[in-house]
Amino acid sequence: MAEKEGNRVIADNRKARHDYFVLEALEAGVELVGTEVKSIRTGSVNLKDSWVDIVNGEMLVMGMHISPYEKGNIFNRDPVRPRKLLVHRREIAKWSAELKQQGLTLVPLKLYFKGSRVKVEVGLCKGKKLYDKRASTAERDAKRDIDRAMKERART
Repeated sequence: MAEKEGNRVIADNRKARHDYFVLEALEAGVELVGTEVKSIRTGSVNLKDSWVDIVNGEMLVMGMHISPYEKGNIFNRDPVRPRKLLVHRREIAKWSAELKQQGLTLVPLKLYFKGSRVKVEVGLCKGKKLYDKRASTAERDAKRDIDRAMKERART
């Protein structure tokens, strides 16, 4: 079977971009079992309330829900079990030092296939205040209005 070029996005955590400023992003592999990969291929993943913790020098994604594979029987695992992220030790040390700053957290931003491998994009994030969220919404609406006006102008 030929490998497909490019990345196929499986799940996108849009809530994270709404609730946090993303300061830095990192690509990491995910340690999965076979039935989880099959379930991911069907798109049964939810990143909405997930986060990343550093425990004993390992990065773990917590709260990522992968629905059990319907044909998996006894091989299915717990849908919300902690999953190890495959990251170099230096990067974990660097990010754990940055996490000690006040108000920073690690959040999975997107889950995707890169070739045949499942990757997760992890962001180092700082929480937004309510007024920041309102400003982001106003900025997005203004950009949409400008784009709409430019499109109308191009038609005439």
